[in-house]
Amino acid sequence: MRFARPPRLWARLKPLRRHARGATLVEFAVIAAPLIALLIAIVQTSLTFFAQQVLETTAEKAGRLILTGAVQRQGMKRADFNKAVCDSLPAFLKCANVLVDVQTANSFSSADTTAPTITFGSDGKPTNATAYDPGNPGDIVVMKVIYLWSVAPGPLGFDLSTLSNGQRLLMATAVFKREAYT
Repeated sequence: MRFARPPRLWARLKPLRRHARGATLVEFAVIAAPLIALLIAIVQTSLTFFAQQVLETTAEKAGRLILTGAVQRQGMKRADFNKAVCDSLPAFLKCANVLVDVQTANSFSSADTTAPTITFGSDGKPTNATAYDPGNPGDIVVMKVIYLWSVAPGPLGFDLSTLSNGQRLLMATAVFKREAYT
């Protein structure tokens, strides 16, 4: 008497294997949206940090003009100094979005380095008044270079904006004591 061989395991699974062809597509569809959202968030965050670093470099260059007394020797007015700041910005940052605030302080501990509350007019432009006092030798100078960075809300509720109009406030601050340079 001969016994029938049971079908091999592979043969039993063959019908299931035929129906699994779309599984990879379904699995990718499930993870695609979060993956793309994560990639967009990474790119947007990286660009924002890059813009912040560029603004820091711009503030350093502009602060050096005040620190060395070049602003005072050249008789730079507010518009001239703002132009010098704008000239050191890279092409992807617009001068129209820059605010420059230069003030003197009585001491380092009393220097106001906080971010200003930005208010906007009906035209969407900032209405904040900024100061321009580059000081004299021996003065403590607080210089803020403020940039209104446009951000787009990302998928899944990711949003880097910090202002009411959907922009992000980037700010670079330099606090230094002016010395007498010749």
